[in-house]
Amino acid sequence: MRRKILLIYFLLINIITFLLRGIDKWKAILKKRRISEKILLIFCALGGRLGAILAMEAFRHKTVKGKFLIWFYGIVILWIIGGASLYLLFGK
Repeated sequence: MRRKILLIYFLLINIITFLLRGIDKWKAILKKRRISEKILLIFCALGGRLGAILAMEAFRHKTVKGKFLIWFYGIVILWIIGGASLYLLFGK
């Protein structure tokens, strides 16, 4: 049951993250008020890494902004380390 809840959570957070980045790209094209980088990074940190990466590729959005990418990939690396640590502790 816990795994099912986690799976649903990660599916939803990644869909939301993907959509937020798509909306931000659309707003950028229309020169409208954008979604802040802080919000985009928060959704990534909450588990939306895959949605963020897919959106970056699909929309060609936020792919060259240095400071943002440093924060983004830092979050991704922390998630990888955290996931590997949890697997090593509890995965057996």
